[in-house]
Amino acid sequence: MTRRLALALLAGTAAAAAVPALAQEWPAKPVRLVVPYPPGGNVDSAARIVAAEMQKSLKQTVIVENKAGAGGLLAGDFVAKSDPDGYTLFMTANGPLLYSPTIFNRPLYHWQKNFVPIVSVTFTPLVLQVHPSVPAKTAPELIALAKSKPDAVTMASPGAGTTNHLLSEMLQRVSGAQWLTVHYKGNAPATNDLLSGQVQFNFDQVSVAQGFIKEGRTRALAVAAPRRVQWLPDVPTLEEQGIKGVDGQTFTGLLAPAGTPPAVVARLSDAVKQALADPAVVARYVATGSEARWMSPQDFAAYLQKEEATWLPIIKALNIKAE
Repeated sequence: MTRRLALALLAGTAAAAAVPALAQEWPAKPVRLVVPYPPGGNVDSAARIVAAEMQKSLKQTVIVENKAGAGGLLAGDFVAKSDPDGYTLFMTANGPLLYSPTIFNRPLYHWQKNFVPIVSVTFTPLVLQVHPSVPAKTAPELIALAKSKPDAVTMASPGAGTTNHLLSEMLQRVSGAQWLTVHYKGNAPATNDLLSGQVQFNFDQVSVAQGFIKEGRTRALAVAAPRRVQWLPDVPTLEEQGIKGVDGQTFTGLLAPAGTPPAVVARLSDAVKQALADPAVVARYVATGSEARWMSPQDFAAYLQKEEATWLPIIKALNIKAE
């Protein structure tokens, strides 16, 4: 055997052993979950719950770091440019990951090119709700009202390009109805105007809307989900009411910078899987109005591809841009 061949074989053996060795040694320092929103929101809450549980299986500190701004682009760009060593991760949702690069016209990253999907964490369904003064008691009745008085029905949006807004646009496409969309700078002012009757309806996350619905301050017409949700079991889905193809949920999930070793991605995915298998953790998410749901890296990637194919064409067709 020549010296060159012997060295090549030795190098190959070392490389083959590197992946399991890395998996055993990692993590050697704290892991950061970078959240693209300020503290207190849906993504931040999901991150803090899962971070506390991941620490148990990883035997290392897991820190939540909030880096808000530019529709999530600041956080996404920061993580995409971080070392692909598994220590800096993107805890994100639909908008920052899939929509913001197009809406803000700043293609700083694309999820397939610059990230490696690790795992989904939660899914939060949206509900179609109206002010009590609106006579419609079902989704088809609201659509009929909008068709008869298109200038009299208004929908409150927390911002152009949000899942709430896109669901409204999809419902208009599917139903043929039209209404006036009023964009607000955030969900709080949009909700306030719905509660005061300044606007007639909106789509909102169940986690936010359920309290108002149970108090009678709004009336739920339908959930935009594949099946009824446990928080509002008496509210039918849109599909149950004959409206097909309008399904929208807010997801949260973890991604790593492209190039992160597969062994590290597998460890992270397994850590989240263990966390979401704990009934106490599931209950904590239920209390926030979210469903804990683990997807493998492959399944999560397939889900993201489907979501992108569903919503980006609508964003582009409507030329939705951040102001």
